[in-house]
Formats: sequence, C-alpha cells, structure tokens
Amino acid sequence: MKFFLDTANVDEIREWNATGMLDGVTTNPSLILKSGRDIKETLAEICEIVEGDVSGEVAATDYEQMLKEGRTLAAIAKNICIKLPITLDGVRACKTLVDEGFKTNMTLCFSPNQALLVAKAGATYVSPFIGRVDDMASDGMALIEDIRTIFDNYSFETQILAASIRTANHVKDCALAGADVATMPPSTITQLVKHPLTDKGLADFLSDWEKTGQTIS
Repeated sequence: MKFFLDTANVDEIREWNATGMLDGVTTNPSLILKSGRDIKETLAEICEIVEGDVSGEVAATDYEQMLKEGRTLAAIAKNICIKLPITLDGVRACKTLVDEGFKTNMTLCFSPNQALLVAKAGATYVSPFIGRVDDMASDGMALIEDIRTIFDNYSFETQILAASIRTANHVKDCALAGADVATMPPSTITQLVKHPLTDKGLADFLSDWEKTGQTIS
C-alpha cells in the first residue's frame, strides 16, 4: 500500500520524504488555507520534493472552468494529479482530462456508485472519505471493501485512495481491505511506528547494555 501525506506543510513533507516511506501528497483548499501560502508556489515546491503524485484541487464547480483550472495546475509539474469533486461536471471534466493524458483524483467519494462512475471515467484515483462516513453513523471501512469488490469484478485500474484517515487502526483496516493508497496527516503516520511494548523493550535493552560497560563505535 502506498503512503501519501495529507498536508500542504512543506517542512513536514520534506521531513517524511527523507524517510523513504512517502509515495505522494494530497492537498485540498482547506490545507492550502492552513498553509497561508499561494497554491501554485506551494504545489511547485512539493513536486520538487516528492517524486510521486501530488494532488492539487480545482476550486471551480462548472465543467469549463474545471478544465481551465485543471490544465493550469497540471502545468506546474509533471507529477501533479488534478483533484476534482465527484459531481456531474466533475466526472465529465475527469473524462476529458484523462483523454488529454492527465492524472486525476476524484474526491469526496461517499458511495460505491460514485466510485463506479469515476472508474468508468478513467480516473487515476478515487478518494473515499472513511472518517466522514463514520461520522454519519455509517461504516467507512465497508465503503472501501465494497469499492474494492466492484473494481476487482470489472478489472478497473482506478486506485482506491483512502482519505479522511484519523487513526492507525484506519490504516491497518484499509490495508486489510485492499486500498491501494492511504493518505493521512503527519500525526497519523507517526502513530504507525509507535507501540508501548516497543518502547518498553528498547528501554530494557538499553539498560542492560549500559550495564555491560561496552561501546560499539
């Protein structure tokens, strides 16, 4: 499973990219607002750091303007993935942009039917929002499982990019359900390495090593 970082914070992206664990980045208007920076400058800097796909989202809601903004974003760097909302205009724009050779990430997915539609449009990624589905007293992970089944049934190449991930368990469950990508904030990806027994075991080893009086270097 690929790991994407869901942030527009360049310093955090640079830090995680240095670990070799980062496969891409997703941004959205809310994250750009939080960064306080110009969207094109921010995306250009992120694309210089990360080799994988970097999602930049359009702000338009009508077909023609989506195309204009999508092409503008794609011109920033070769690894830009145009992010579009799953609306009728968004799906139509997705098909056009895909036919022009651009990568697309269809966002705000909350149903298997939406995922099926964008897969037929040839989207590179579809982004089901797990946490937000859970907030509606439904099952976000069941959404991932249903989409996986549908895509496998028809050999769709669209990748499932699990979004709105809030916990380490979400990541584990997405991996078990067969999501292709998990995008998460830095705070969540940091949780993946942590376990209290690891901390305890390391403390015990270090204590015993100190008692040996030895050095390795």
